[in-house]
Amino acid sequence: MDTCDDIIKITEQMQKEIKETSTQHLSSAENTTEPLEDTFDIITPEEIEDIKEAISTQDLPTTIKVINNVLEQQGRVELNIAVTGESGSGKSTFVNAFRGLGDEEEGAALTGVVETTIVPKVFPHPKYKNVKIWDLPGIGTPNFKASEYLEQFPFKCYDFFIIIASDRFKECHTKLAREIIKIEKKFYFVRSKIDCSITAEKRKMNFDQNKTLNVIRKECERELTKIGIEAPVVFLLSSWDLGKYDLNLLQERMEKDLSKHKRHVLMLAIPNITMEINEKKRKALEEQIHKVAMLSACVAAVPLPGLSFAVDLSIVGNEIEKYYSAIGLDNSSLQMICEKSGKTIEELKSVMKSPLHCGINSTTILNLLGTASLYVTANAVEYVCSLIPVLGSVAAGGISYLTVKRMLINALDELAEDARNVLLAALETKEM
Repeated sequence: MDTCDDIIKITEQMQKEIKETSTQHLSSAENTTEPLEDTFDIITPEEIEDIKEAISTQDLPTTIKVINNVLEQQGRVELNIAVTGESGSGKSTFVNAFRGLGDEEEGAALTGVVETTIVPKVFPHPKYKNVKIWDLPGIGTPNFKASEYLEQFPFKCYDFFIIIASDRFKECHTKLAREIIKIEKKFYFVRSKIDCSITAEKRKMNFDQNKTLNVIRKECERELTKIGIEAPVVFLLSSWDLGKYDLNLLQERMEKDLSKHKRHVLMLAIPNITMEINEKKRKALEEQIHKVAMLSACVAAVPLPGLSFAVDLSIVGNEIEKYYSAIGLDNSSLQMICEKSGKTIEELKSVMKSPLHCGINSTTILNLLGTASLYVTANAVEYVCSLIPVLGSVAAGGISYLTVKRMLINALDELAEDARNVLLAALETKEM
């Protein structure tokens, strides 16, 4: 059988296996409108051609580069988020917090007691350049006209709007919301600076935080209803402690409204600062593992000495680096948690148990490879060969698929558990 034909058939078989083994998961998904065949990302024929051409040169570095580029291309879906509201409502602070930055850090949006944004300014996410947060000029000034406001900016490029108020929602907020409805875009009302409101209410006798939050939320929704918004939903946030109030609820609503690809991008970019988000990040990353394993299987089918091993080391290392960053175990993310919790980085790292937290290198990857290979050898060789008979003499492709898949799942689970332990340690400090 021709090697190129092998590669294509292996890819098709792997995609079929993924769909079949995921039927149970898909049947439990609620409110999905996507066809079954669109539920999974695939490796396109054009991408397979690029890989085959690189392999034909028998140039390992080039082959590895092409394969890594395929993985990166599939993660370049752009997400544009527009943040607007009255001057002084905390727009810029929210932009910084969403990007995992403090107000004084390099690349942060300017903040202040007066309006600091006079023209739209885009702030790329520090980890994901395809995610762009737009800080729009303040609304509510005497010259503000909602119909003209959106005409001044490239509103068509925004995926959704976040409309922020630090106190009461006013007519300027609803006017803008109506204009956003006209262009068929989504928007979310956010009541900011909730930490200040809670601090003020704590002075009262019989203070109850949940009751206070509910009163604030209902009052904001009542104000919006009164000035013409039907069935409004308001999310309560503090940019100084973004994960403390309604961040999970806001994330769920945005996720529901976005397409599959943009939903994945949002999940990677949002700060990993709550237990719920940590688990969702783990699941989102796990859903992409089949693509990496599939590429490994394609390469393993090629009788070029050393190719599969070298590729696996490279792509697995790159993927684990992505996990490390996405779930917030890099130093910049840990530093932000330290600033909020009062812990030191050393204290946070002390609760990490995975060998990967000490560094991602060839030694740790080889350890993962050894563990995964034992698992596959003991449990799956016969199964894979019977499941994918087309592999024939290139059954190594199926073995490589399962080995890499097992490696990445194990690594992701360990890192997600480390992130969970870090969040627990930070939470304990706050509650003391």
